Amino acid sequence: MALLILFGFIAGAGTALSPCVLPVLPIALSAGATGGRRRPLGIVAGLAVSFTFATVALVYVISALGLPNDFLRKFAIVILLGFGITLMIPPLAARLEAWISQFASRAGVARGKGDGFWSGTAVGASLGLVYAPCAGPILAGVITVSASQAFDTGRLAVALSYGVGSAAVLYFLMLGGRKVVAPLARRGVGLQIAMGAVMVVVALAMLRNYDVRFQNTIASDLPSFLVNPTESLERTAAARSALADIRGASSHGVGARAASAAKPSAGAGGHLDLPVLGKAPEFVGNEQWFNTPGDQPLTLKRLRGRVVLVDFWTYSCINCLRTLPYLKAWDARYRRDGLTIVGIHTPEFPFEREASNVEAAIHENDIRYPVAQDNEQATWNAYGNQYWPAEYFIDAKGDVRYVHFGEGEYGEKEQVIRDLLAEAGRKVPDKKTRVHAVTPSTTVATPETYLGAARAERFTNPMFSPGPHDFSAPAALPENEFAYHGRWRIALDSATAEGGSLDLNFSARRVYLVLGSPGQDRKVRVKLDGKPISSVDAGSDVHGAAVDVSSQRLYNLVDLPRVGQHVLELEPEAGVMGYAFTFG
Repeated sequence: MALLILFGFIAGAGTALSPCVLPVLPIALSAGATGGRRRPLGIVAGLAVSFTFATVALVYVISALGLPNDFLRKFAIVILLGFGITLMIPPLAARLEAWISQFASRAGVARGKGDGFWSGTAVGASLGLVYAPCAGPILAGVITVSASQAFDTGRLAVALSYGVGSAAVLYFLMLGGRKVVAPLARRGVGLQIAMGAVMVVVALAMLRNYDVRFQNTIASDLPSFLVNPTESLERTAAARSALADIRGASSHGVGARAASAAKPSAGAGGHLDLPVLGKAPEFVGNEQWFNTPGDQPLTLKRLRGRVVLVDFWTYSCINCLRTLPYLKAWDARYRRDGLTIVGIHTPEFPFEREASNVEAAIHENDIRYPVAQDNEQATWNAYGNQYWPAEYFIDAKGDVRYVHFGEGEYGEKEQVIRDLLAEAGRKVPDKKTRVHAVTPSTTVATPETYLGAARAERFTNPMFSPGPHDFSAPAALPENEFAYHGRWRIALDSATAEGGSLDLNFSARRVYLVLGSPGQDRKVRVKLDGKPISSVDAGSDVHGAAVDVSSQRLYNLVDLPRVGQHVLELEPEAGVMGYAFTFG
């Protein structure tokens, strides 16, 4: 956590030097140039506190009330507009200053000795709300997790360190600004009116999204290290590891021990030598159970004497879905002989937290073994798990004997089941299962990516931050890269089409995309290499060169005869939400 706090401070300082600070900078410079000598300090103090509050505490409020993603931005625009108009009317500004001074006096600050600190704090508080969308990947990751987990002081400290890092840089910029405008100090009223005008102009520009367009325009011509000075830092192994810890992935759980364990060796008769990796943690914190008698929870204690396979999955994960045919076959073959498979559904996206969506996925995929809903990652954290899918094989005594992360090794997994059943004195069927399932291509060159600002990678679009954007098409789209065109509303974990399109230059055989369309069915038109996709190349969810998005799930867009390099163009109707691409 200490390392992540340090990264947060450095990332915040770097963000204050990026184009994202442009809407804040003119206000900060002009506001800091007037008033007492401590006014700049008040501005940065207010900015750091309100930024922290906006990016952490308000996440819960906005989520609970179902407010739109750009609520904070609109709220900040209203505050800036109000401050600007007030400063442009000197009598009104004087009354506001008197009220703030009275408040400061009641707080124990002597009149005349605040030197503008408290009035600066009020301005800084509004700037913090404007500055919130600039949060980089480090803080975005913390915010995304905070929205679905219990709040703690660690997450608050990371957000605060990010705000303090930005505020420190802005403070020195404001000190320089004061020296520049010092000769104008004798015209204090005029400068105050000018400062108010700046606020009004910036607020109106933000209302029409001109600030975002301006940022995109200048950033498209800047090197990436100037657009995001901390990009290389934010992608370091240390930062990613610290974020994994924030998400609750314990470095001391059975999952971590299994990751470092040697591959089991083959013994006599083809049996595997399976070491004891530790006692299996109990199922904890699950909101709902499916496919159990009366939908009552299971416990490992009550399953003693049976072999248990715990499968961590989520229904929009293509890797998880490709393992289901094997899990279902093992359940059908070995359940009567002492095997119990338990699916732990730990969501990645918000819509996967809905019990009705999970139940529909269980029914659609014909899953008949028990499934637990693990919305708060309680069981996930108990195992120290970090992957989808992940399978933990538990013997009849309750010890973890084998763990596998990801797809593949199905023959070895089935042998583990058979060996553990035999070890428990159970009858083992003579024949193994035969499963016909889609297997991923081994020559896929395009890695998965997310569409939301928190984890988006390999997008050619500059200034990739939460909020509304009007994207321009790049001159060329490099291999294995993605590009937004037109208008999109970007959130931390998703992107909503508002008249835009999305292109990708991919190398794979199959393309999958998690899509949603809350409240109304909508279409996504699909083109491959500049033409409407043919029925030969279309995925199972494409009909007539379009996808009908009727539920929030994974959609199969492309299914080619072989791996190849192609350009895919998607034209979603307004309101369609995209979450993540995967390839096979």
